[in-house]
Amino acid sequence: MNNQREILNNKVHKDLQSDRILGVIFEYMAKVSMENDLEKSLMILADLGKKLVVADRCSVWLYDTSKQTIWTVAAHGIEKVIIPQESGFVGHSIATGKIIIVEDAYLDERFNQEIDIETGYRTCSVLCIPFHNSNGTVIGAFQAINEMTAQGTFSEKDSEILGLAATYAGKSLESAILLKEIIETQKEMLETLGEIGESRSQETGNHVKRVALYSYLLAKLAGISEEKANLLRDASPMHDIGKVAIPDSILLKPGKLTVEEFEIMKQHTIIGYNIFKNSQRDLLRTAAIIAYEHHEKWDGTGYPNGLKGEAIHIFGRITAVADVFDALGSDRVYKKAWKIEQIVAYMSEQQGKFFDPILTQLFLNNLKLFIAIRDQHSDVDRRN
Repeated sequence: MNNQREILNNKVHKDLQSDRILGVIFEYMAKVSMENDLEKSLMILADLGKKLVVADRCSVWLYDTSKQTIWTVAAHGIEKVIIPQESGFVGHSIATGKIIIVEDAYLDERFNQEIDIETGYRTCSVLCIPFHNSNGTVIGAFQAINEMTAQGTFSEKDSEILGLAATYAGKSLESAILLKEIIETQKEMLETLGEIGESRSQETGNHVKRVALYSYLLAKLAGISEEKANLLRDASPMHDIGKVAIPDSILLKPGKLTVEEFEIMKQHTIIGYNIFKNSQRDLLRTAAIIAYEHHEKWDGTGYPNGLKGEAIHIFGRITAVADVFDALGSDRVYKKAWKIEQIVAYMSEQQGKFFDPILTQLFLNNLKLFIAIRDQHSDVDRRN
């Protein structure tokens, strides 16, 4: 009878343990799925690993093949650490692709004591699990330190449990790295296209860089999130991309355009919008908005749709301020660069007419910051 009761108690304990593990995994997977930042996602996974195996600390290490180093992209209790690729338990685990379980780190010759010496921490038990990409290549490792139960050491069962988090980390990392590469490629493409568009109208590539930086700064001053401000900065080089389809006779005309010529010139907003409007990528969709609406005016007299006030997307309103400020201060085929006093007077006069009044005031109140950007990225032949 006692044996049967003991068997039953053990079964209940195992079932509860399984329920706890599943609950923890579902809880943290939900958190990861809602997070777009790679390092924050990996910190959540480090928290998951710590909780799953009841460790004092957990860290996620990545392998940098180009520099032959490994580094902590997420860790409890330490700042970013970079060590040689085969250093310590993590390096050995990554190099061999094998799980490492150690009862006392200081009795193992593979242990790198430098971090303990620097931080004053005492590492005892260690569990290292490598994780792979879809090709089976090791790209990093999980490391759990100091098992916190009465047992005090990690077990094979712990390695199986932490292996779940390691597998998910590998997949998350691979997806995030691929997405980052795609986004970086898009950014480079947009900046290059923007410079091509500007060079066609005999303007410098520095114009699109300055407009991008002005737009980012103004967005931050307006309280826009870092994520959206970065999106605006990266997409803004496309504001005039539609000019590539405008005839040279109009685009490069040194004098004032006729009414008919100006109607053709206005089409560059629609052309730019049409280039990107069908994309599902946030960056390219943002480029479509900026190209379409950066010539709309607060009072409704702009083009192409005569939008008024807040009906104009905030990205369009911000880019309008940034673009006009830079255009007025630059030489163009049809004019010489204005003095800063003339620019300030014009923008003040157009506050609430051409420009969003709140954005204009923010711009004018922080004029020195925008001038600093202009001077840092100035054209060689700047006149003012």
